[in-house]
Parts: sequence; C-alpha cells; structure tokens
Amino acid sequence: MPPQRRARRSLLGLVVVILVGVALNLVGVLVAPGSTFAEKSDALLPKLGLDLEGGTQIILRAQTADNRAPTADQLAQSVTIIRQRAAAGGSPDAQISTQGGQFINVSLPGVPSQATINSVRESARMDFRPVLVASAASASSAGATDAPYTPPASLGNTPTASPTDGSDLAQVTPYLQDLYTNYDCGAKNDPGKAPAGEPLVTCSDDGSAKYLLGPVEVPGTDISGATAGLATTSQGATTGEWVVNLTFNGKGTTEFATISQRLVNLTGSQNQFAIVLDGRVISAPTMNSAITNGKAQISGSFTEQSSKQLADQLKFGALPINFSVQSQNTISATLGSSQLTAGLLAGLIGLILIFAYALVQYRLLGFVIFASLGVSAVLTFIVLDFLSWREGYRLSLAGVTGIIVSIGITADSFIVYFERIRDELREGRSLEGAVETGWRRARRTVLASDAVNLLAAGVLFVLAVGDVQGFALTLGLSTVIDVVVVMLFSHPILQLLARRPFFADGHRFSGLDPRALGAVYRGRGQFRAPAVAARSAGEAQRRQTIAERKAAEQGTKGRD
Repeated sequence: MPPQRRARRSLLGLVVVILVGVALNLVGVLVAPGSTFAEKSDALLPKLGLDLEGGTQIILRAQTADNRAPTADQLAQSVTIIRQRAAAGGSPDAQISTQGGQFINVSLPGVPSQATINSVRESARMDFRPVLVASAASASSAGATDAPYTPPASLGNTPTASPTDGSDLAQVTPYLQDLYTNYDCGAKNDPGKAPAGEPLVTCSDDGSAKYLLGPVEVPGTDISGATAGLATTSQGATTGEWVVNLTFNGKGTTEFATISQRLVNLTGSQNQFAIVLDGRVISAPTMNSAITNGKAQISGSFTEQSSKQLADQLKFGALPINFSVQSQNTISATLGSSQLTAGLLAGLIGLILIFAYALVQYRLLGFVIFASLGVSAVLTFIVLDFLSWREGYRLSLAGVTGIIVSIGITADSFIVYFERIRDELREGRSLEGAVETGWRRARRTVLASDAVNLLAAGVLFVLAVGDVQGFALTLGLSTVIDVVVVMLFSHPILQLLARRPFFADGHRFSGLDPRALGAVYRGRGQFRAPAVAARSAGEAQRRQTIAERKAAEQGTKGRD
C-alpha cells in the first residue's frame, strides 16, 4: 500500500477515535443528574479535585467497646478501608488522615453523594446469625422516638440448659423474651454494639420486622468477595431484582455448609438465617437447601446503587472499630482557582517556548509539532472528561502537573523522529525515503522511551495514594496518548508533506533543506559531497554523529 494511502487511513482512524470519544462524553451529559441542559452541562468538563474546588469534611471519632483509646494499627486499618470505600464511591483522591490519636479526618472533593458519605461513616460489620423468633413490628412502634426498653433486673438471663447449637431455643431466657416482646423498632436502639457470642434482639433495616437472633455463627471477615448484580432464574433469565452475591473463604465455606445443613431441617422462623449489617437485619432468607459451595446471595429491596454500595462495603471489609460522626462541614478549596490558573499559565509558557524552539530549529516543520500537541491536548481532554463522569475521577493540581510534564515527553518524541529524518537526508535519500526509513528507526526509540515513562507512572500509581496517584495517572495517560498521536497523526502528516514540492524540494524554510544539513541534492534521489562555503561544511561536520565521525576518521586513515 502506498505511504500516502496509509497516511490517509491513519488520519481517518484518528478522526474516528476522536468522534467516538466525543460521543461517549455526550452520553455522560445525557445520563448526568438534572432535568435541563444547563444542569447537565457540568458533565462536559472534567471535575476538579479537593485542592481546586473544595468539598465535604467529615471528622470521625473512634469508639471502642471498653472505652479505651484505639491502637495505631486500628486507626491505620480504618484509614485504608475508608480510602478504598471512598474510591469505590467516586472519590479516589479523597484526603484521609488520622488526627489526635482518636479521630479520622475525611475530606471528599466536590459534592459527594449521600451513598458515598454513608459508606465512609458506617462500620459495615456483617454477621450471619440464626433466627430464633421473628414477627412483624407493631404499627405503634414504627416511627417512635422513645428511649430503648430495658427489662426488669429481676428477670433471669441465664439459660436453664446449655444450648446445643445456635438455633437452640433454650437460650431464650425470660429476660430476652421480655426484651423481644417490648422491643420498639422506632426507639433509639444501638444493636451494632451487641457482643458476637450472645443472642441479639434487633429489627430489620426498614423497621418492619423484629427478630430474636442466636449468636454469630459466621463472621463477616470470612467473606472473600462480594459483587452486585441482577438475580437470575434457573433458566438464566434475569428477574430485574438487584442482589448481592457473596463468596466465602475456606473457613467460611465450611462453617456455612454446617449451619445450612442444620437449618434446612428446621421449620418456621428457625429455618431462617439472618444477614445482619451493623446490628440490623438486611435480609433473613429461608434455608431451602444446604449451601456447600461457599456462595450465597443477599436479596431484598435493593436498588442498583444500594446493592453496589453494600457489595463495596463487604468487599473492603468492616472497620475494626466503631466511629461516631463528630462533625460534617463544607470546606473551601485548599488552593483555589488561582493555583489552577498559575498551573495552566505555566503550561502555556512551556508550549510557547517549545513552539519557539521548534520554529528556530525546524522552521515550518515546527508547525507539525504544534499541531501534534494540539491533537494530544484534545485526546487528553476527552479521556479525562470520560473518566470524570464514568469513574468519578477528579483533576487535582498534581494531575495538572503530570499533564505539563508530559508536554516535554511528547516534544521529545517529535525531536527524535525529525532528527532521524535529517540523518537519512544527509545519507543521500530523498525526502519520501527519509521519512519511511527514519520512521522505522525512530519508532523503536520512541516506543522504548514511552515504555520507560509508562512503567514509572504505573509503579508510582500502584505504590502511592492521593494526589500523587493523580500525578501518576495523568502522566501515564499522556504517555499513551503520545504514542497514539505520533503513530496516527505526526508520521502520517509527514508522509503527506513529503509529496509537497515545498518540502520535497528542500525549501530553506521547510526545515529539511539538504544543503543546510550538509548534503546537496542532484536529482533522482542522489546526493554528492557539498562543494559549498566553509560555513555549510562546518555545520555539516558539527551535525555528524559520533559513529559518522569515527567512520570518516577511519576512511581518512585508510586513504593515507
């Protein structure tokens, strides 16, 4: 296939890539919240990070069962889990830190959703308990605001016989029976602090039912994975109901198999197994058959958002200690728009300097560099906008820095390519031949250089957190975009320019003048040694590579 035809196909492919990116971002506008275009138009621009836009600050206070101060390990583990939850909720650059040995400061950029705020605040402790007694909550209990009921101290709370298993009704003492009978689902109960080894009286998460549950038999720590999805029938058809699919580890699989084999032989409420999240029952399915493969499903009145939120909480684990919200405030940008303006101004100055250098060094060929940087900027904007509305990415000042640094990486690729073309012209090739041969040689160098940059960005993204991750992400994306631009725009453009007389004939303003490069074109793709002024000869000698100088010296010694 002729080079010019390949060039046109490459440019057409680039146009298709850009149009597809624009179309995907328009989809983001359509699905964005809001009823009018003005309300949805924010999706047309990448979202800004905490340092540029501000956000919400939540201060959490640790609460331990014995009222002792939490350990440093407990706080560190909590920070890690909260950071993972925030990232899953669309705030990967949230700033989370400990404060004073008892507090955790969580700063979320922009206006986070209520689901994201809840995922940060809630401990998400999940346990599996057998159901002993269950009934509907009375209508008078729903919405009540009385203090929690406490049974009389005279009632015994010691079982008359030792329970044989978690479903044994012998553990229902008079104290528990009285508590269950008078339990008010609308009162300010705090079942989340109940000991794992004792029975629990609690309600469903919507307050419609109350339960008397046995001790914890499978802790949430035995869950190895959790995903949200649509329930399916035995024929594989979806029911339209959102569920959470759980996978247990080896220990959990064994425990759950043993318990399910016991419950399947029981009747009534005792045939149910309660899934308890932070002390409240989110689901209490009946055990129709023994589950021995370590896979369970939570069903209920889930929406897509609530099922995904619960799956994320279970996947990342429960917080090792409980937290109460000390305060929740809206905070202003830590740096502000002036810093963003300064960063963009620095990038503009860098572009001007690069363009000035390109014009001096490569004459009108420098416009190819300028156009390539423009295409690179368009692709970068499209990718960041897509990540912003699709994955919740927010552009911080560190991310802007990564983009500015990548300008030099992109310009370096063009310099390598152009200098290779000039080397081929010095060796006597025509411009078309120099473009193709120079590209084959420069391509390896460009790919090797970008591979090193991409590897460095990848390692930095994996090992770092917060703003540093934002820097690594934009640096890595810009490096990949550099490869795309060089292959689909810069090289094809030069293939087409090589057929234009202005460049093919080596005009002195083209940047590809053979005479200025130390060779003289004499027709049919051949060059002869330049018989020109000493200035041109001296310039050609200065432009020789080390290998060319050594070859010239050996040739001189051979003639001697």
